[in-house]
Amino acid sequence: MLTPLTGAGSFDGPRMLKAMQAVADEVNGAGGVLGRKIELVVEDDETNPEAAVRAAHKLIDVDKVPVIMGTWASAVTTAVAPVCWESKTFLTTVSGADSITLLPHQGYLIRTQPNTQLQATKHCEFIAGLGMKRVFMMSIQAPFAAPMRTKSEQVLQKNGSQLVGGLIYEKDKTTYRSEIDEALKTNPDLIYLNGYAPDVTILLRDLYRAGFNGARFAQSYAVTSKVLESLPVEVTEGTYTVQPSSDVDSPAFALTEKRLNTKDPDSYVTQATDWISLVILTIAKAKEATGTVYSAVEGLKLLADGKDINYEGASGPCDFNEIGDVTDCKFRYQIVEHGKFKLLKTV
Repeated sequence: MLTPLTGAGSFDGPRMLKAMQAVADEVNGAGGVLGRKIELVVEDDETNPEAAVRAAHKLIDVDKVPVIMGTWASAVTTAVAPVCWESKTFLTTVSGADSITLLPHQGYLIRTQPNTQLQATKHCEFIAGLGMKRVFMMSIQAPFAAPMRTKSEQVLQKNGSQLVGGLIYEKDKTTYRSEIDEALKTNPDLIYLNGYAPDVTILLRDLYRAGFNGARFAQSYAVTSKVLESLPVEVTEGTYTVQPSSDVDSPAFALTEKRLNTKDPDSYVTQATDWISLVILTIAKAKEATGTVYSAVEGLKLLADGKDINYEGASGPCDFNEIGDVTDCKFRYQIVEHGKFKLLKTV
């Protein structure tokens, strides 16, 4: 496990770790894999590329792990991926930047998070559907920033809206008022806050102080329940959020709820559940799919009987293309009302 336990990704990292530990415990309780128990070695990537690379070398060179699971930020995954493919260590991630799966990873990487192209398409179709004609995008300096803007401009135009401008800002600033002023000069109906929780918290505050009355849109990892708790209700009111949706109708989703004793686990929890399940089943040498399973324990039993399987996950079908991208998923849209998230739709 190499996941953000501190830094901008610290809201999601511990929950992903908990989900994977629960699957490992379940598998170990059923006898383990090939007669051995699963052991998770955990390192904090600190949501920082340099720290992540050091931790990856430790996991690979000292702990001798065959797989690293849990990188979150695109910059972290971009830095860690070469360390993994050069050592033939498998890597699973939720990072969305298109550039990641275009790296020469030789098949040693998959991501269950939709790539930037798919995200931008779905997000901007939703934004246009709200009737927002003028959109401005504020993006943190990250690998996904430029491709997200390019694809968003295309999709908005196709759907009768317009990207009236955009900018890339640096992290770790105490105010973004000058960037806000630049955005407001374009008279936007909606501002897409394409960053992480620490900076988006400041952006939301500065937008409120600047008197912006238009709509705001952000990824769910940028506007979390902790962000809502940290800001006055009026600052976040009406903010739209989006995240890839878990497959809530899947038997695997129901098993995840039961395993974690949690109602409606989000996509980061279910993706983590699917990583470790896929890895465990791969260790047990699953081959061509002739039967469908929804948990690692179920699949291990069939593999032990000499049967081949197809894993259908809690986050979705877990079907990947030739470069390791998940081929499709649903998206969950919410709006903030009175300091709480309200589900709008899942499509």
